Amino acid sequence: MTFYPNERTLVFIDGTDLHGISRSIGIDVDFRKLKAFFQERCHLLRAFYYTTVVQQDQHATIKPLVDWLDYNGFTLVTKAAKVRTGPDGRQHINTNMRVELAVDALDFSRNADHVVLFSSDSAFCHLVATLQRNGKRVTIISTLKNNGAAVADELRRQADQFIDLADLAPSVKRNGRTNDRYARDEEFERDIDHDADA
Repeated sequence: MTFYPNERTLVFIDGTDLHGISRSIGIDVDFRKLKAFFQERCHLLRAFYYTTVVQQDQHATIKPLVDWLDYNGFTLVTKAAKVRTGPDGRQHINTNMRVELAVDALDFSRNADHVVLFSSDSAFCHLVATLQRNGKRVTIISTLKNNGAAVADELRRQADQFIDLADLAPSVKRNGRTNDRYARDEEFERDIDHDADA
């Protein structure tokens, strides 16, 4: 993996996607360590975190994470999740933040050299190509080392650099489960409909 100390860098995190990736490889991300990882290796301008927030009480476990990130130097972009009930009676939650992330990446990257995107979603291929046409270097962080849906091959190939989250784990994972403030609700994640329209 290649980072340059004077390279002005922006980090964009698709929160739901990162949670799914990290869980699939058996780690919990320590966001303090994650931010420090970039601060130590490049000129980090800003780190963005995108997530939907469910207003119902039983899904309130996302709030401590959102509050912690907000108070610790991350730029939070949230919106109310759209909840629908499927034919099977289960609730499905739309966590699509693609438009918000893409617009911000194009806007804020005007003053950056390097864009780091935590996502597996092939829908970001055009965004990556556009950033590259604008002279930006783009790194995708996801994984190939899981049993579920790995990073989209076309997204990985489009990027200037691909980093497997499993390779970053020693630097960014939480040690043990001593602080559950950052845990996501398992039932919430299990019932998410990732492909629902915005």
